[in-house]
Amino acid sequence: MLPKLVPVTDIKRKATEIIGLLQQDQETLVITEHGREAAVLMDLTTYRMQERKLALLEGIIRGQQALAGGRTLSHEEALARTAKWA
Repeated sequence: MLPKLVPVTDIKRKATEIIGLLQQDQETLVITEHGREAAVLMDLTTYRMQERKLALLEGIIRGQQALAGGRTLSHEEALARTAKWA
């Protein structure tokens, strides 16, 4: 589904209404300025969810890079290291 385009003037005039719709629908809006895409507006729940997903993906990438570089631990070594965190 394509994001809805909203002119910046609508944001200025109807900010409270638009924020309410964002919270209700959790639909990302693309704000346009002079007919061009300029920014993205989303509800806080969606933003935080995307941040968590991004952090997870970055962790996976770091793990893949470590594996490719031979920087791995045995199961026992990993348990010993994580035991220090408890």
